[in-house]
Amino acid sequence: MTDTALYEAYSKLGPDEIIHAIESAGFDCNGRIFALNSYENRVYQVGLYDAEPLVAKFYRPARWSDDQILEEHAFTSELTRYEIPVITPLSGKDGITLHHFHEFRFSLYPCKGGRPPELDDPDQLIQLGRFIGRIHAVGGVSSFKFRPELTIENFGTESFNYLLSNNFIPQDLVVPYRSLCDDLIIRIQWCFDRAGDIKKIRLHGDCHHGNILWRDEVPYILDFDDARSGPAIQDLWMFLSGDRQYIL
Repeated sequence: MTDTALYEAYSKLGPDEIIHAIESAGFDCNGRIFALNSYENRVYQVGLYDAEPLVAKFYRPARWSDDQILEEHAFTSELTRYEIPVITPLSGKDGITLHHFHEFRFSLYPCKGGRPPELDDPDQLIQLGRFIGRIHAVGGVSSFKFRPELTIENFGTESFNYLLSNNFIPQDLVVPYRSLCDDLIIRIQWCFDRAGDIKKIRLHGDCHHGNILWRDEVPYILDFDDARSGPAIQDLWMFLSGDRQYIL
C-alpha cells in the first residue's frame, strides 16, 4: 500500500477499527472510547469489560519504522527494570508490544491519571531532576541502532528549508524568515562548537511537563515517541521558563 493510501486510511480511522484492532490483541472492549491529545499520532482511552481502561496509540504512517518503534519500547522496558517510573507498553499473550491490524500499527498502555508537575515547586524539580538523571544514566549505557540522532541539520536546517520549499511562508516574509533562520543556525553551530565534544546518549526527546504525570508524589514519565540520541540538555531545556534570575 502506498503512503498516500496509508494516510487516507489513517485519516478515516474510526471507532469500529479501533475496537476491532484492540480486540485482535486480546482485550475485550466495552465500546467506550475517548480521544486524547496527541500531535503526531492518534491516541485513545478505551474502556474494557471487568478491567481498568487502557490507552491505545495508533502510529502515524511513514513516520517511524517497526524497528524504530520497537527500539523505543525496549528503551522504556529497560528503564522500568531499573525501577524508573516510566509508562511502558503492554505486552500481548505472545509478548509483542507493537501490534498490527490491517494497515494500522498500534501499541497499548496502562491508563494512569495524574497532574502536570509544578515547575515552580523546588521539591518537585529536585525529584524530577533525579529521575531524568537516572534516565540519562541508563541512556548512556548503550546506543540506539535505529532511532535518529538530534543534529543541527535535522532539527534546524531541514526544518526551515522544508517550510520554504513548500510555500508555507507568506511571500512577503520569505526574505526576513530566511535571514532569521540563517542567523539562528550560525548561532546554534557556535553553541555546539563551544560545547566541544558533546556526549550523545539515548533521550526521552520531548520531555515537557505535558509528558509527565505527578501521581502519589511520583513523576510518571510517558510518551517516548520522540526518543532519539542527543545531548542531555534536550531533556532539560523545556523546563526552563521566566527570566535569567528565575532560572538561576
